[in-house]
Amino acid sequence: GSGVLHVAWDHHDHPLRYAKGVAPGSLELTEKLPMTGQHESKVTYPQFYQLPDGDLLFLYRDGASGSGDAMLNRYRVSTGTWEVVQHPLVSGEGRRNPYLNTMAVDGRGGLHVSWVWRESPDVASNHDLCFAYSRDGGATWVNSRNQPYELPIVEKTAEVVWEIPQGSELINQCSMAAGPDNRPVIASYWRDRRSKVPQYRIVWFDGRDWKSSQVSDRRQPFSLSGGGTKRIPMSRPQVAVGNDGAVFVVFRDDERGGVVSAAVAKDPQRRNWKVADLTKEPVGAWEPTFDAVRWARDGQMDIFVQKVGQGDGERTENVPPQPVSILEWKP
Repeated sequence: GSGVLHVAWDHHDHPLRYAKGVAPGSLELTEKLPMTGQHESKVTYPQFYQLPDGDLLFLYRDGASGSGDAMLNRYRVSTGTWEVVQHPLVSGEGRRNPYLNTMAVDGRGGLHVSWVWRESPDVASNHDLCFAYSRDGGATWVNSRNQPYELPIVEKTAEVVWEIPQGSELINQCSMAAGPDNRPVIASYWRDRRSKVPQYRIVWFDGRDWKSSQVSDRRQPFSLSGGGTKRIPMSRPQVAVGNDGAVFVVFRDDERGGVVSAAVAKDPQRRNWKVADLTKEPVGAWEPTFDAVRWARDGQMDIFVQKVGQGDGERTENVPPQPVSILEWKP
């Protein structure tokens, strides 16, 4: 809100690495700074979100795979300081951890959070899709039935909006958006019991019930079993919702040549998907990210693109330096 750049970098169970610009509009950063000084020794998956009043939220995991908690801080532009909102918001109780999807901030400033549980460091132990919503910047939370949560949210109290058993190749850390009706749409992938092939899917709330739609029609099976970061033939999906309710899912799939692709559904039941490739050259193990604020403001998706490599189980690949580009897509 004040034009000051905030940066958090290089985290995987590491002490917090955070700095901010020395002045509005400046790319010169301060030395590393604490935020709240609490639960900052084992940080993973840092995420910043801008609220309508200009304040920032910082969402991250404290702990490790299979044993961690989701933490939420707030930066007050008026004071230039960080404060604890919820430590933790979602707790693994020392026995599991929540893997949060990207948070969605709706047109009213409401916060939509969804996650899967992981029972151990094995990726195959991911299960179930859960949901929570806050109207007051994260101070209080309810489920989709408007029933209040006692905080922190734990496995016993979490609302499971879509049951997905362990061993379903369910990926973690996917995405969520809120449409013009301020209702959540979640994008992920997993396989159902009748198939060995994971498929992109969306899950959304229509105001009364949760529904699901299969986005892709893939043919290639694979397994997510094992620890560490996996080399996967398909990226996590990123989802956005247009002002007319159309749903857009951006992804990379080796079955389509490993390029940047997008699926679009404009029908109310979100079952008629049309897929287009947005690039011609493959992007390696790229995972999509885009500017959600620009999308909400202008209806344009600015997608960060760089060809990258990813070895299985934290191994590296020998990839020469690659250019970075912003793909501007206005559906």
